[in-house]
Amino acid sequence: MRSVTAENITETFIGYFGKDTDPRVKEIMASLAHHLHGFIKDTKLTHDEWRESLELLKWTGEITTPERNEFVLLSDVLGVSSLVDMINSNPAATSSSVLGPFHVTDAPPMALGADFKRHYEGEVILVEGYIKDTDGNVIPGASVDIWQTAPNGLYSSQDDEQDINSFHGVFTADENGYYSFTTIRPVSYTVPSDGPVGKILDATGRHPWRPSHLHYIVSAEGYRSLVTEVFPNDDPYLDQDTVFGVREDLVISYKPQAAGTFPKEGFELSGKVDSAFSKIDFDAILIKK
Repeated sequence: MRSVTAENITETFIGYFGKDTDPRVKEIMASLAHHLHGFIKDTKLTHDEWRESLELLKWTGEITTPERNEFVLLSDVLGVSSLVDMINSNPAATSSSVLGPFHVTDAPPMALGADFKRHYEGEVILVEGYIKDTDGNVIPGASVDIWQTAPNGLYSSQDDEQDINSFHGVFTADENGYYSFTTIRPVSYTVPSDGPVGKILDATGRHPWRPSHLHYIVSAEGYRSLVTEVFPNDDPYLDQDTVFGVREDLVISYKPQAAGTFPKEGFELSGKVDSAFSKIDFDAILIKK
């Protein structure tokens, strides 16, 4: 079309789609064009702003590595990741929450009751729970992939002093849908702010802090996989998570336990914990496919 104008460019773009275009692709791309073109018109975007935006995206690609996905982080801080989670969550199941950019694939299998703590110092946390369906039935053999930061606020892929599987492990729920492990209390931390995401946070007067949490991916045959996080109810950043990952049903209490009451059996740390510790009970509810 020779007479493309600001008024007809969106419909012209859509009109260029081939007749065999997948209907869902057409729906998504048409909506993207309407919103993107509308954004440019509404803001009267300048050439300099457009070029700066492209440079930011270029920088995002350049800083991304197998250990740090800046595109995922960008999606997180813009609220896109959480919005996708929320519109695809079923209220009958546990809420999903952001995967984040630091999950390690092929984390090692760990026995029930295994310990993440190893040589690190910090408050011992005992975590137990059950994997269930929406009718309350337990799901035997579910896979429970867990990861968290070290006490310095860094994930293993960010920290040369940690091996890649530090604070990462995959548990298999028993015949009763039960899983358990011990770790040390996660800490609040800042998302990486030395790249494009940091520039956006600075430009909008936002902080880079996340409340402390445990990451979960729970999966079982015949069920939709659940990507979620669990947050303590006393974290100072609970109501201002920079990636918008907090959900009401994911906020739990860390229950203080007296010294000398750590279980004597069933845990790698049995007989090794004399001090006070805390306990978390978290059940994950999966929905059938």
